[in-house]
Amino acid sequence: MNMQNNKEEFIKRIDEHKLIIYKICNSYCKNQYDRDDLAQEITYQLWKSFNHFNGAVKFSTWMYRVALNVAITFYRKTKTGEAIIKLAEPDTEIEDSKEDTADLEKNIYTLQQFLNELKELDKALMILYLEEKAYSEIAEILGITETNVATRISRVKDKLKQKFLTLNN
Repeated sequence: MNMQNNKEEFIKRIDEHKLIIYKICNSYCKNQYDRDDLAQEITYQLWKSFNHFNGAVKFSTWMYRVALNVAITFYRKTKTGEAIIKLAEPDTEIEDSKEDTADLEKNIYTLQQFLNELKELDKALMILYLEEKAYSEIAEILGITETNVATRISRVKDKLKQKFLTLNN
């Protein structure tokens, strides 16, 4: 494949999957400048590695793996700011009272805070879990076994439940 075709293919694929980059950047960076820097670094590393993408896995899986590795490295280098995971808004409309909505918003905010306290690998794992990725795909992206994915998710969920119970008692 010549350089121009390679460039066009890369741009097309990145454009199709750009939300992955945004999700990762929003999960690992608190301010806009850091998000922009991380997005640029992820895109650069994806471009640098693009010739090595062989199609053995889905492009999105490969992209998640590269993006998360870059984000974790970036986060470790710039630990001055706290990473923040933003949960997606619920797809369903809530027809409950304002009090119920306020409680839900408070719980979502608290969950985001708890997720931000996780270690890098567990945070990456939960980002993918909340994206409703299959355990097999999470394992492939993170380079761990499917059993390890299931075990870690279970442990993180237990830890989060305990934090919520402690908070509410």
